[in-house]
Amino acid sequence: MRFATFALAAAILPLSGCMIVDNSGDRIVASVPERTGAEVETLPASELAALIASGEVVLIDVRTPQEYDSGRIAGALNAPVQTFDAASIPRDSIRETILYCRSSGRSKRAADMLAAEWGTKVRHLEGGIIAWQDEGLEIELPTGS
Repeated sequence: MRFATFALAAAILPLSGCMIVDNSGDRIVASVPERTGAEVETLPASELAALIASGEVVLIDVRTPQEYDSGRIAGALNAPVQTFDAASIPRDSIRETILYCRSSGRSKRAADMLAAEWGTKVRHLEGGIIAWQDEGLEIELPTGS
């Protein structure tokens, strides 16, 4: 019965931003954050390419500086996920900020942080730069390469 009560509370309470406590009433079992507008979505390479072409995006590459220097999507800024600070990412009032990495794992983590910081939807490239190149889209190589 206790498990059923806990499961029901866990299903209902995410909507209220409450804490779940055990029967003694003095120990937090789980904390459920309040819902905000924060969410993370992916977008396909073709959609990102169209947004870049129309000038509607600020693109952030969250790979390491070495990966970034080996080839990147043109115009991307580098903010490695290892040192990613969502509070330091400036919001552009006109263009959407979109993140990418090699395969979309690190960009998902950074997008989660940024969405939580901004309280809005943040998108990242589905499949990362690998998917970008698989679509036949070009990358920018460092000068001298």
